[in-house]
Amino acid sequence: MADQRTGAPDSTAVRTALWRALHIRLDAPPYVLEDEIGLRLADPGEDWLRRGDMDPTLTEWFRAAIVARARFIEDLVVEQADRGVGQYVILGAGLDTFAQRRPEIASRLRVFEVDRPEPQVWKRRRLDELGFGVPDWLRLVPVDFEAGGSWWDRLTAAGFDAEQPAVVVSTGVALYLSREANEATLRRLAELAPGSTLAMTFQLPPQLLDPDKRAGFEVAVRGARESGTPFVSFFAPEEMLALAREAGFPQARHVSAADLNDRYFTDRPDGLRTSSGEELLVATT
Repeated sequence: MADQRTGAPDSTAVRTALWRALHIRLDAPPYVLEDEIGLRLADPGEDWLRRGDMDPTLTEWFRAAIVARARFIEDLVVEQADRGVGQYVILGAGLDTFAQRRPEIASRLRVFEVDRPEPQVWKRRRLDELGFGVPDWLRLVPVDFEAGGSWWDRLTAAGFDAEQPAVVVSTGVALYLSREANEATLRRLAELAPGSTLAMTFQLPPQLLDPDKRAGFEVAVRGARESGTPFVSFFAPEEMLALAREAGFPQARHVSAADLNDRYFTDRPDGLRTSSGEELLVATT
């Protein structure tokens, strides 16, 4: 959960940002994604590399998954922007830094970052402190989910045009939602204007992970539970595809960890690869 005193993002959002920075600090070039802005936003202190969840060996396939999914999303957004899509929605934005790292692309879009109110206030302050600010094309959309707030209503109130195509992404979110909440989100997004694209990560059930990765994943499960953000939902690929089609998406495809490895990690000198069990659904209207 977010820090109730400062409004800072929860530990999961901070860890994700730090893993993106860790990729540059530990792994060999070429880098899959270059992002140290998230590290600057989080401002974790000079000893952040000594944190237990930054262990170089234990985090290798987790940080590979984080940078691979971020790069895949970024490539997708650039591709859709080049096709003329003008809206980009990030559900559960956390410490996403696309708008700051790629302003030449982001400024061609209307970018909506949806998150809880307190982290949104915190992020706006940090963006101002670091000199980035919040330009007109970037909309921070606060939604109080605990009070029953509707992210769709807040999104449209912030200027989202439901009649125009959009790219909508949800990474690292489905795992924390109930099956019913995931189904409801898919049904809502299937109503997006024709030509829209959804990219959404989901977590494989533990029994579908590579055997040598299951123990490490169980450690992550315990850590998430102890930090107050337990893992809730797991989906096999065929199950997630079925949910998307039942929700109303005419087209849906599965992007596996193997696909990401082929795309981003082939012939790397350090052998970096992802096998965390987080995979992607890409669905279009």
